[in-house]
Amino acid sequence: EFGAFSGVTNEYEQDDSTSYLVRDNDKCILCRRCVATCQKVSDVGVIETVKRGFSTHVACAFEEPLSDTKCVACGQCINVCPVGALSERSEVDNVLNALADPEKVVVVGAAPSVRAGLGEEFGYPIGTNVEGKMVQALRLMGFNYVFDVNFAADLTILEEGTELLGRLSNNGTLPMITSCSPGWIKYLEGVFPELIPNLSTCKSPQQMFGAVVKTFYAEKLGIDPKNIYVVSVMPCTAKKFEKLRADQSASGYPDVDAVLTTRELARAIKSMGIIFNDLPDGEYDMPLGLYTGAGVIFGSSGGVMEAALRTVADVVSGSDLEEIEYEEVRGMEEIKKSAYKVGDKEVKVAVASGLTNARKICEEIRDGKADYQFVEIMCCPGGCINGGGQPILDAYTRRNVDYREKRASVLYDIDKNCEARKSHKSTAVDAVYKEMFEKPGSHKAHEVLHTSYVNRKK
Repeated sequence: EFGAFSGVTNEYEQDDSTSYLVRDNDKCILCRRCVATCQKVSDVGVIETVKRGFSTHVACAFEEPLSDTKCVACGQCINVCPVGALSERSEVDNVLNALADPEKVVVVGAAPSVRAGLGEEFGYPIGTNVEGKMVQALRLMGFNYVFDVNFAADLTILEEGTELLGRLSNNGTLPMITSCSPGWIKYLEGVFPELIPNLSTCKSPQQMFGAVVKTFYAEKLGIDPKNIYVVSVMPCTAKKFEKLRADQSASGYPDVDAVLTTRELARAIKSMGIIFNDLPDGEYDMPLGLYTGAGVIFGSSGGVMEAALRTVADVVSGSDLEEIEYEEVRGMEEIKKSAYKVGDKEVKVAVASGLTNARKICEEIRDGKADYQFVEIMCCPGGCINGGGQPILDAYTRRNVDYREKRASVLYDIDKNCEARKSHKSTAVDAVYKEMFEKPGSHKAHEVLHTSYVNRKK
C-alpha cells in the first residue's frame, strides 16, 4: 500500500554553468517564487516555467544553461526559494584548502552588511551587530590577516569623489553613476550599454581591497603577491562573477581569489566546530582594518551617495562641515531624489535600488530627461543588506518584518559611534595615498583602482 502513489519522478541535471549559482530542479516544488522575483525585482526574467503537466519545470529559454542568459548574478532567486533548489556556488573548500597551505598568506576582509546579517545564522535577532565575534571567528579559522573591506569603501569614496568633481568641472559625462554593485554593472552592460560612459570607472570596494592587499600591503610585507590568497566575505553572489572580470588583476594576479557569501561563512564556521555565540570580540589587523563611518554605511541604499556627499561637500567648501547626515537619501524607498548645495553649485542626485527601479532611472538618462549630476544604483532592493548572499528568511518574515531596516540600522549605529565619519578623514587611506598613490585620481591610482566595462547586449 505504501507504493500505491509513488508514481514516476523526473530527474534533472544540475545547472552549475556559472561561477556564482547552482540550480537543482530535482528539489524544485514549482512555487514559481524565483520566476516572479527574476521578472519583477531583477528585471531580467531569465527563468520561466516550461512544458506542461507532469513535465512542467523551471528553466531558461530553450533549456539553455544559465551562463548563456542575461542573468545578472544577483541571487535574489536564492533568497526566495523555500526548498534550497537554488544556491550559491560554494567556494568554502577552496578557502579551507588555502588555509591549510603553508605557502599561502591568506587575507580576509568582510563587507559592511555581513556584520549586520551573520548573526541570524546563529540564532541572533535580525538587526544584531556581530562584528566582534565575526572577526574572532575569522581569526580562529586560521586567516593570517583579518582586515575590513570598509577600508576599501573609504578608498572608493576618495577616488569616486575626485572623479565626480572632475566631471563637474570639466564638462564630463553626467550624471555619473556608481559602480559598486556588480549585479547592477552586469545589468547596465547587457540592457543599457549606451550608458557605459556614465559609469564611474572606480573598481568596487571588494576589488580595491584585493588590489591594495596584493600591491601596497604585499610590498610592505615583502611578499610575492602570487603567495597571497585574498578572500572577501560578501552579502552578494554577483561578487563571485565580479572577481573573474577582465581588468581585475592590478598585481598581475587576480585581485580577489575567493568570495564567500554570508551564508557560506556561517557554514564554514560551523563546520570547523567554532561556537560562534560564545566568542569574545576580536579586533582587526591594522592598517587595513581601520575605517570611517562613511565606509560602513555603503551597505544600505543611499549609503554610497551619503558617503560621497560628505567628502565632496568638505572638499568643495574647504571646511570640515558638521551637517553630515543626508536623511533624504536614506531609507528603503524604491527611488529617492534630492538636491544639495555643494559650495556654490547645486548638485541633484538620485538613488535607486532594485533593477526594476534602475530601469526607470536609466530610461530617463537615455531619453535626456534626467537632470541629475550623480546617481547611486544598487542591484538589490534596499542595498547590500538585502543581497543574494545574506541569510535566507522565511516568507512570513520577509512579508511582515522590516528586516532590511533592521539590518541597515546596524550600519547607521556603527557610523554614529565612529570617531571619524568622513572617508577623507581615514588615516589608513591617507597612508596608502602617501606611500603608493600620491593623491586621489593619480596615474598610479588609475592603474590599480580603476577599471573598464564591456557591451554585453545580445
